[in-house]
Amino acid sequence: MANPQFEEVKTEAAAAITDEDLRSVYTGLVHEDGRHEYYFGNDTEEAAELREAAAIQLGMLTRVLADRSDMSVEEIADLAAERAENMELR
Repeated sequence: MANPQFEEVKTEAAAAITDEDLRSVYTGLVHEDGRHEYYFGNDTEEAAELREAAAIQLGMLTRVLADRSDMSVEEIADLAAERAENMELR
């Protein structure tokens, strides 16, 4: 495994997802064979709350990716938008 902390992060995420007071959950999985899976759920029926939760999750992911790569937030956002337009989700 290239990143020894990866197993620890997976374990922490699995434990955190069982927290009783979650309002929104997003997990995106990218497998070695290129398969993509995602799990997205919110404890709301209101569109405004859904948009806010999604924006927070996108912001967190964008910030983390920018911090851990050699790209800016804007570059990550542009690349993500490009991938999203071309992505076929099941």
